Amino acid sequence: MVDIQTENKIKEPRITLVGAGPGDADLITLKGIKALKTADVVLYDALVNEELLEFAPENAHKVYVGKRSGDHSYSQDAINKLMIDYALNYGHVVRLKGGDPFVFGRGYEELDHAASYSIKTEVIPGISSSIAVPGLQGIPVTHRGKSESFWVVTGTTADGRVSGDLYEAARTNATIVVLMGLHKLAEITRIFKNEGKGKLPVAVIQSGSTENEKIGVGIIDTIVEIVEEQKIKAPALIVIGEVVSLHPLYQPIKEFYDIVAEE
Repeated sequence: MVDIQTENKIKEPRITLVGAGPGDADLITLKGIKALKTADVVLYDALVNEELLEFAPENAHKVYVGKRSGDHSYSQDAINKLMIDYALNYGHVVRLKGGDPFVFGRGYEELDHAASYSIKTEVIPGISSSIAVPGLQGIPVTHRGKSESFWVVTGTTADGRVSGDLYEAARTNATIVVLMGLHKLAEITRIFKNEGKGKLPVAVIQSGSTENEKIGVGIIDTIVEIVEEQKIKAPALIVIGEVVSLHPLYQPIKEFYDIVAEE
């Protein structure tokens, strides 16, 4: 009989970064599922739908490592070390990350750390919430006559400040998608108000693609109050730009301001 520990130790260590998509388990790629089916270990984040763990072999180790706003069960350094230790001792580690690993997922840091140990790696992209979540609500990030480009910006930098890119983005006509910015919403709206864009349409979408999805639609001047009234919570993303005016919930707002303008 082969000793299980011995068998594990002779497996080739390798790491696969897999994007789990925005939340709905059905939105992972087929290639991501294939990787999970061959995993010896799955290290998964807080924003990953745990239904996806069912694709991993029953005897695979499933390890929760946190990583969301307000929930850092493991530091990035700790995750990097776990990833290497499991790969060396068990074989194939699937690092399952919400959205896409390279869109504010710190995927390259993990890839680079694995490379320093000469461990074979592979990247399987995921559907990014920055595009998919607005799209599922019928909000395109680009649309002829309304937006020729889009920016994806983090709401908060590593030192806890609002990203400086938002100041630049507010001066453009692009669609702005802000990730991890809900608790900075008031500060973000002030940036746009200072650019004279208080009437610019904006949507805040909670838990996009999941059963807990909720949306608030308004304008820069009113969105903070709308989010509070509707009790929208993190995780949520913010979509700012004329494309939000295409959402059905924006039509009453448009009609109201058209009436005011006529008066």
